[in-house]
Amino acid sequence: MTTTYSFSDRMREIAPFRVMEVVERARQLEAEGKSIIHMEIGQPDFGAPRQVVDAAVRALQTLPLGYTTTPGIPELRDAISGWYSQRFGVNVPRERIAVTVGASGAFLAALGAMVNPGDEVLMADPCYPCNRHFVRMFEGKARLIPVDDRQGYQPSAADIARHWNPATRGVLIASPSNPTGTSIDRPALRAIHSYAKARGAYLLVDEIYQGLSYTDDAYTALELSDDVIVINSFSKYFCMTGWRLGWIVAPAALMRQVEKLAQSMVICPPAPAQFGALACFEPETIATLEDRRQEFRRRRDFLVPALKSLGFKVPVTPDGAFYVYADCSSFSSDSSNFGVQLLESAGVATAPGCDFGDYRASEHIRFAYTRSMQELELGVSRLQKFLRAG
Repeated sequence: MTTTYSFSDRMREIAPFRVMEVVERARQLEAEGKSIIHMEIGQPDFGAPRQVVDAAVRALQTLPLGYTTTPGIPELRDAISGWYSQRFGVNVPRERIAVTVGASGAFLAALGAMVNPGDEVLMADPCYPCNRHFVRMFEGKARLIPVDDRQGYQPSAADIARHWNPATRGVLIASPSNPTGTSIDRPALRAIHSYAKARGAYLLVDEIYQGLSYTDDAYTALELSDDVIVINSFSKYFCMTGWRLGWIVAPAALMRQVEKLAQSMVICPPAPAQFGALACFEPETIATLEDRRQEFRRRRDFLVPALKSLGFKVPVTPDGAFYVYADCSSFSSDSSNFGVQLLESAGVATAPGCDFGDYRASEHIRFAYTRSMQELELGVSRLQKFLRAG
C-alpha cells in the first residue's frame, strides 16, 4: 500500500531556491563535457584562509572536540566582540553575541523567538529568498516592499510607513543586499529604526556581506542602538562557506530566548569550525581577506561596465557583496527562460530574478563575480557571442 503524505500549509508558500537548480543543471552539463562559467552562486572562489584551516586542523589533532556551549566557545565570542571594537569602534560585550550554525541558524533562532502566527515582517523586494521563508516557517508573513534603482534598492522610512499595518512586528534590512549589492546609508537606517522603535517593533539587520564593502564609509547597525539585532556570517568576507558558522548580536533579553531555541534545534555550532574561526581575526588573516576584498572590487569594476556594454542595464553600481543585479529586459521579458538560454547555449550560469521576489523579477538576473578575472572575461565573451547571434 502506498503512503499518502499530507504536507503542511506553509509548504505552498515556500518556493524552491531556483539558483540551486541552476547549479545542479550546470553540474550535469559539466559532467557531459561542457564548459560552464559559474556566475550563479554566492560562494567565494578562494576557500578558507590557510590560517583558518591550520587552526581547525590543530584543534582536531590536539583537543577532545565535542559539544560546546550553545552560544559558542567564549574565545570566539570574545574575538567577535574585539572585531566590532577594533573595526567599528562599537562596544559589544560577549554576553550579547551567540555563534550559530550559519547565518541561517541565527535567523531561525531570532525569528523563532519573536514571530507569532500572523505577525508581519517588512523587507525589501528584491531580497534574499530565505529571509522571507524563515518568517513563514513560524507562521508569520513577509510583507515585501518594492524597491528599485531610484532608491538604491533599499527601503526608506517613508516606504516602511506606507506598508505598516496593525500586524507589523518588525523590519528586516539587508546591507549590503543580496541580490543587489547595495547598502543603506546611516540616516536612512536611523530613520527606519526610529520609526519601528516608536511603534514597539524590532529592527533586524542582515550584515552577512558587511565585510565586503567597497566604500570608505562601512559601518555596523549596532552603532545605532543596543536594541538593534544584527546577523552576520563567516561565509562571505571570511570565505568559510560550508563551515556552517555565523553569529547574532542581540539585546540581552532576546539572547536567552535565542539560546533556548538553539539548544533544541542544533545543540551547538560545529566545534572544529569554531576553533578554525578563531584565526579569522589574526592580523595575517585579515591582511589576506583585505587582499581578497580588493580583488572582488577589481572584478566588480570589470563586470559592471562590461555588462552595460552588452546592453544590460545596471543603473546602480553595487557598493558591496559580490553581485550585479542586471536588467535584462532589452533581451527578454522572461528572465528565467533567458537564464536557461544563457546556460544551455552560452555556457554561462546566472541566478533568475524570480528567486528574489516579485517586483520586476522577470526583467532581472543576478551575476555573481565570485570567479577569477580570466573566467569572468571568458563569460563576458560568451555572452557577447550569444547576444550577437540572437
